[in-house]
Amino acid sequence: MKFLKVILGAAAVAAAFFVVTFTIYFFNLDMKAAEKIMPVFAKHYDHVKKEKRL
Repeated sequence: MKFLKVILGAAAVAAAFFVVTFTIYFFNLDMKAAEKIMPVFAKHYDHVKKEKRL
């Protein structure tokens, strides 16, 4: 009986993980989040001193 609970718990975790990742994929949320933070990264890297190569 304990083994069945472990299997059902693992299946529930896997199903929840799938739902979350599918929602992120379907609504393209990863690229929307990247779009929001890109100006912050660009501002930082614009001020970084660059090494010149000859």
